[in-house]
Order: sequence, then C-alpha cells, then structure tokens
Amino acid sequence: MSSVLYDAQGPGARRRNVLYTVGFLLALAAVLWWVVSTLDDKGQLEWALWKPFFHGEAYSTYVWPGLQNTLKAAALAMVIALPLGAVFGIARLSDHAWIRVPASAVVEFFRAIPVLILMIFGNALYADYTDIGSDDRPLYAVVTGLVLYNASVLAEVVRAGILSLPKGQSEAAMAIGLRKNQVMRLVLLPQAVTVMLPAIVSQLVVIVKDTALGGAVLTFPELMSAASTMSAYYGANTIASFTVVALIFLALNFSLTTFATWLESRLRRGKKSTGAVLAPTAVADVAGTAPTGAGGGSAS
Repeated sequence: MSSVLYDAQGPGARRRNVLYTVGFLLALAAVLWWVVSTLDDKGQLEWALWKPFFHGEAYSTYVWPGLQNTLKAAALAMVIALPLGAVFGIARLSDHAWIRVPASAVVEFFRAIPVLILMIFGNALYADYTDIGSDDRPLYAVVTGLVLYNASVLAEVVRAGILSLPKGQSEAAMAIGLRKNQVMRLVLLPQAVTVMLPAIVSQLVVIVKDTALGGAVLTFPELMSAASTMSAYYGANTIASFTVVALIFLALNFSLTTFATWLESRLRRGKKSTGAVLAPTAVADVAGTAPTGAGGGSAS
C-alpha cells in the first residue's frame, strides 16, 4: 500500500530492514559488553566505588547544592535571554534602519563569540569594575555569558519563526486597519510561537548544559564542579561521580524536552480546534477604528 509521502516496502526491503536492525542491535550489545568488561578489568565496577551514591551524604553535601546552583544559573539565564532575544529578533525585522542595523550588529557580534570567552570576560569585568564579592562573581559571570550568547541565538530563532509565516498574514491584518505593532503582537507572534518552540527548547537545553563551563573554568560551584569535588573526596571515584552527574543532566534535559513536546502538541490542538470568526465590531475594537455599516458607509 502506497502513501502520498512514500511507497510501501516490498518483501525484500522489509527483510533487509530486519537484518539491519538485528545487526545494529548486535553491534550495540558488543560495544556495551566491551565498555562494561573494560570498566570491570580496571576495577571501576567495584561496589566500594558506587556505594557512596546509594546513601544520602553524597547528595546532601555535594549533588544537591551543585544542582541548586545549576538550576539557579540556568533559570536566570532563561528568564533574561528569552525576552531579550525576542526584542532583538523583532528589532531585526524593523523597517527603520536605525533600529534594524544596531540590533543586527549586536546579534551577529555575540553569536560569533564562544560562550566560555563571554563568561571569562564577564568575570574579569565584574572583578575590575564592580563591588561584587568573589563568592557571587562566578554566578554573575556565568549568567552574563549565557545571556549574551543565547539571547543572540534566540533572536535569530524569533526572526526565522516570524519570517516563516505566509506574507498574507501580515497583509490581511494591515488590510483590516491594524498597525504594525498590533500585527506583530496579535497576529504574527502567536502563530510563530508554535514554529519556534522546538528550536527555543533546544537552546534552553544548551543553557542548562553550558552552566558546566562555569564550574570547569570559573570555579562556579555547579553540578559538574560538585562531581569533581565528590571524586576527590571519595578517593578519585571519577567514573562513578561523573556517571551520576550525567544521569542527572539527562533527567533534567529530558524533562524539559518532554514538557516542550507536550506544550507544542497542546498549542497545535488548540489552533486546530479554534474556528471562531470575529464580528466586524470585534475587528474594529482590535484595530482601533470605527465599525463600518453593511453598505460600506461609516456607522453613525
């Protein structure tokens, strides 16, 4: 049976796909066996190395404080970068060159600089020109680097999402008398949110992971830094410590992407189920103009 998008597989193609699947699973099992056997030969699977992570001390002393700092830095960066990226993305679409050109320059400049360099620069800036204490300075530097870089990337996501909409959307909105800011706020952005959501969530996941750069370079006490401290405290238990941290990062990012998938499907269902038609008076209220009569004259 054929589809509009593809032809149904024949018996030969189905057999080949089964063989490919079996071959891939066997190769994956062989790789996993090699990894486990190598770790076992090196003594990395001994119970003494993993035992601390089955008690509360490792989590209450190291993991939980590091996770709190990771979530704090990521949350602050998200809250600041999202609206800032939206503002710069919309500014890049402005008809006024004095708005569009500086916004484009800022976005392209910070997109071209690695986030780690922005963090280091921010740390030096706060150390030389502010009164922020040495304990709080790494947090400020990490958030600054994450905001500058990710806001620039999100600005491009917003701009691309708006430009992906059919041009007739804005033309129809202007035809009923909406101003440019009303077209953007009431027509384009609500539709573009669904288009932009997967890319936005991907960038939020990047924010969560990039907090580890602050722990590696700026001694920011986040989750990855906590893993290093645990490794030293429990006798160079490196594999076990970083495995636990990797699983925590995996759970965080999987939860974020799962929530985004649910939200995206909910938004799409809501748009499909909405079939309301605005009355002329409602259109006039939105546009800020007086309603017209049935014969085309102005209502008295």
